[in-house]
Amino acid sequence: MKRLNNMLNRRGFGTKLAAATGAFVAACGCGRAMAQSSATPPGEPGGPVAAGDPHSNTSRLLNTGASILQTKAPLSVMNLYLDGFHFYADDMGRPIEAHHYCAQLTEDMHQCVIFDGNDKGSRLIGIEYIISEKLFQQLPEEEKPLWHSHHYEVTSGLLEMPGLPDMVETVAMRGMATTYGKTWHTWHVDRDKELPLGIPQLMMSFTRDGQLDQRVIDERNTKLGVSQQQSRETRKEIQVGAPAAGANAWESGQTPQLKLETMPVRNKR
Repeated sequence: MKRLNNMLNRRGFGTKLAAATGAFVAACGCGRAMAQSSATPPGEPGGPVAAGDPHSNTSRLLNTGASILQTKAPLSVMNLYLDGFHFYADDMGRPIEAHHYCAQLTEDMHQCVIFDGNDKGSRLIGIEYIISEKLFQQLPEEEKPLWHSHHYEVTSGLLEMPGLPDMVETVAMRGMATTYGKTWHTWHVDRDKELPLGIPQLMMSFTRDGQLDQRVIDERNTKLGVSQQQSRETRKEIQVGAPAAGANAWESGQTPQLKLETMPVRNKR
């Protein structure tokens, strides 16, 4: 355990998580099962609904060649997988399950891409930037309302890291508990199933029990093979204070959100 804590310090939840997990599982032979992902591409039998025609032979050949010959360096470091829920900043009645794949840029910042699933046919629906409380406190006051806290998501078990042993996940979540996220969803999959229509929307996270229908949580838990109650129990040792002032602006009843406007083109050539 001492070695594990040296590899995963209290503030970060990421750089050496994969190595720590491998060492832990090899040592004790234990682990929490993760639901298997489907390998069926979109547009094919058994795959998700997708706009447009199925892949042509030319597209398949191009994709195969690109996968062999081109670098994927920015994607290769996105080795952290978190699953949680967002809601539109101006509408708590529209919860969205969000599968995050994250990379650690610095000790105080992660960047994540968000999908609507964890299989090969999943749709890219947004992005999230995650920063420490130290960085959040340094933000301009007008910037802070765009960010939400992760305090409740972590301690309640609403945020999960599927596939990790409880001990490893708890260490990672300890670092996550006092972070803040700024999230934009670019594909509103609860309304637009086939195409990413409209403009990006600011998203927020839940902050107390009862805000999200338990049936939605239970469905997620069954699908991923996780237990919110077990996670809540194993994370009892994680102590967090109140979120910093300025975050979770939606709790006041007023929140930022984008709207589309027509603007004059400057420096047109």
